[in-house]
Parts: sequence; C-alpha cells; structure tokens
Amino acid sequence: MKFHQFAAPFRLFMAALVVIGVCGASALAQDTLSHMTAAGKPSANQPSQANALIQIVRDSTRRFQDVAQAEKEGYALQFGCVSGDSEGAMGLHFVNGELVNSGIIDARHPQIVIYEATPTGLQLIGADYLVLADTWNAKHQSPPELMGQLFHLFDSPNRFGLPAFYTLHVWAWKNNPNGAFVNWHPDVSCQSFNPSAPQ
Repeated sequence: MKFHQFAAPFRLFMAALVVIGVCGASALAQDTLSHMTAAGKPSANQPSQANALIQIVRDSTRRFQDVAQAEKEGYALQFGCVSGDSEGAMGLHFVNGELVNSGIIDARHPQIVIYEATPTGLQLIGADYLVLADTWNAKHQSPPELMGQLFHLFDSPNRFGLPAFYTLHVWAWKNNPNGAFVNWHPDVSCQSFNPSAPQ
C-alpha cells in the first residue's frame, strides 16, 4: 500500500474524529486482513426495495464518475486500496469526513464513494455508508438499516484504525456476483493501484 501518499488525508480524518470525542487514533493494519463479522444477516426485503436503493445510489453518485468532482465535494482517499487474501477487494475508498461525523444515514449522501483503479484511470464502482457505532448506539436500540439492508459491524481494533463502526456497501456501478450489499467484491482488484497486491 502506498501509505505515504494518503497519510495527510488520513490524519485529517482521524483528527476530526478525535475532535468530536469518539476516537483514539491507532495504527492502520495490513491490507491483507479481513473484515470483521456482520451485525446480522441482511433483513428480508422486497426485491423492488433493493433495486430502489441501488438506483438511488446511482442517481446520487453519477456525478462522481469524475473523481475530481468527488474531491471538490469533500471526499478524500483513505486506506489505500482495500484488498483481501482470497475474497477479492473493495477498492479505493474516498471518504467524506463531514458526512461520517454527522452520524446521519441518508441514501442520497453516502459517506464514502468507491473506485477501482484501472489501467485507464479510476472507475466508480459503488458507495459505502458508514456510521460510528458509539454515535449510532447512543440514539438507537438496534443496528442501522437502510431500505431493508442491515449494516455490518466492524469491531475495534480493526484494519482501518477506527473505533467500532457500522457499514453498508452498495455495488451500484459494478455488478457483484455475490450480491449488491456484501462487503467484498470478487471482481475488484487492487492490481493496477498496487502491482504487489493479490490478484
């Protein structure tokens, strides 16, 4: 992982979390570690509801096909390219710290937009909704859910050096054969971003 290129944005993101009193910064773990367990199985929902969420994500992030537009709106690359040993990858997470700190889940405003590095540039492949567990749990009795999709819980410590958080990936721009709302995408690679990454 080319960490030196992203150290400054990561420090700014972590500093924002410290300011709101929810985080003690810890070191990033290696990219080869896997995500933590899910908060639960995805809830039963109508296929039309799932399709509606995917469409909302597409409509809300279409302008971010140009990564420069995402950067203009406060998104910055964090964590390098997230890959797994055998489960595929997640790609490049451009995080909006202001949206993370808000603690609000709004389908039209994902906290993260996700790209895949390709030989011709960055390709928008999805979005990720993220809320810190302490922030959410202080006001809610159950894990977050968005249009029938339960979020996954990442305990602390974790590979990102963040406090415990809930997350929901939506692979709206690149079809995932394992489902639109799972963490890992078997057809996403970090190879173009980091030639030494697993294929």
